[in-house]
Amino acid sequence: MQREQILEHALNVLEQRGLAATTSLPQLAGETGLSTEQLVRFWPDRDALLYDALRYHGQQIDSWRRQVQLDTQRSAAQKLLARYDVLTEYVSKGRFPGCLFIAACSYYPQPDQPVHQLAEQQKRNSWRFTHDILVALALDNPTMVADQLELILEGCLSKLLVKRNVQDVATARRLAEDVLAIALCRQNGALA
Repeated sequence: MQREQILEHALNVLEQRGLAATTSLPQLAGETGLSTEQLVRFWPDRDALLYDALRYHGQQIDSWRRQVQLDTQRSAAQKLLARYDVLTEYVSKGRFPGCLFIAACSYYPQPDQPVHQLAEQQKRNSWRFTHDILVALALDNPTMVADQLELILEGCLSKLLVKRNVQDVATARRLAEDVLAIALCRQNGALA
């Protein structure tokens, strides 16, 4: 079994059961068919596999963001809202990918804890993605609008941790569209 397959499986287990419910290395590795001894050669404990799985997932998300940013077929608004399309797809399949980083910050509240730092880095990367697109739109106050859009996204992801309802993604998307529309109106002087 390839390392990426184990990490994907661990991510799936985390998305289905949550961080608090996966307390051991064998539980996190689940049905990979590997013995604890085989797992320990690569990950000495559950936290090591958790860190590696989240790092791997963060790299996947960063790669997706780069692809979206470079996509010349999408408008800036479509790029900003593309994450809601992906969330809808994943939630409809019973997966809750972005929620893992929010859960990790809660589960590991100490700022110097490596898993917490990794989760915070993902949140910064998400904000920077949003901010860069808003700067390209030459908005009035891209920092404030990025803060607003990220707050909507994090609220959606937090609610998904508890409710797991795809309708919440649609509601968050609509709210993000409204914030962006207001920011664009302000940019064009319509709200002055």
